[in-house]
Amino acid sequence: MGSPRDQDHGAFWRILARKKARMANLGFIGLGTMGGQMVARLLDKGHKVAGYNRTRSKADWLIAKGMHWADSPRAVAAAAEITFAMVTNSAALTAIVEGPNGVLSGLSTGKIFVDISTVAPAVSRDIAEKIRSKGADMLDAPVSGSVITLQQGKLSVMVGGRAETFSRVKPVLEDIGPKVTHVGGNGLALAIKIALNLQLAVQMLAFSEGVLLAEKSGISRETAVDVMVHSAIASPMVQYRGPFVLEQPPEAWFDVNMMQKDMLLAMELGRQLDVPLPTTAASNEFLTAARGMGMEKKDFACVFDVLAKMSGLQK
Repeated sequence: MGSPRDQDHGAFWRILARKKARMANLGFIGLGTMGGQMVARLLDKGHKVAGYNRTRSKADWLIAKGMHWADSPRAVAAAAEITFAMVTNSAALTAIVEGPNGVLSGLSTGKIFVDISTVAPAVSRDIAEKIRSKGADMLDAPVSGSVITLQQGKLSVMVGGRAETFSRVKPVLEDIGPKVTHVGGNGLALAIKIALNLQLAVQMLAFSEGVLLAEKSGISRETAVDVMVHSAIASPMVQYRGPFVLEQPPEAWFDVNMMQKDMLLAMELGRQLDVPLPTTAASNEFLTAARGMGMEKKDFACVFDVLAKMSGLQK
């Protein structure tokens, strides 16, 4: 039996070998605010990443960090063992997968496609079947959290798809966020993601109602916000987004159009499953009002501004 120092030395090399084994050749399509930050984390963890974005200039900072630029979704999928995508909606996902030079044409046996986008579960399942016809496999893996959550390493990931495929991808997903949960078959991660996201707008509207009620009672808006984000009602979302009623971020974390897309997905799923969603429907109308007032590019926290104007107040 070797000395303690020899044992420590051997343990070090075993850990290093396991770490190297986890490094993967990855692809990533969609390098917007969240997608770009995910790629940065994967690069920092030592993975090789080939990336593509419709607007190349958004990828410049990632190329500077070591990301390899690929000229199309097909090129990304051809270069990677596991290809991730994070795009805006079902139509965008279908376009990057099935379009000319799409992901489907770059996949081959044994490869995996992981969609992080929030899209209709039925669309995701249909794409998964087409990918399996190529001998590859697909997971839906939407995330819960914000840019701040991601940067803090607190993002949670929900995954739908085959258990054996999930096992292969889980170590990489853990490099994006520490909480990774397999929820069932294809499309089910999207179902729970939609169930989570509808609550963002509902909570934000309720928070706005409370702030305005306090303000019109004679309490300053700043004081009302400070009390509420340090109270029992302060979910993580309220804590980081509540202050947006005082000042919107320079760049929307999740704009009105994106939030309303998810609300419409929720209401359609509710219709299909006979689940009434009354607070979702009401909150969605405030998002429609925000769009009507020209706020569609603002963070969806601007439902506060809509309600403030209805209350006779200006921000």
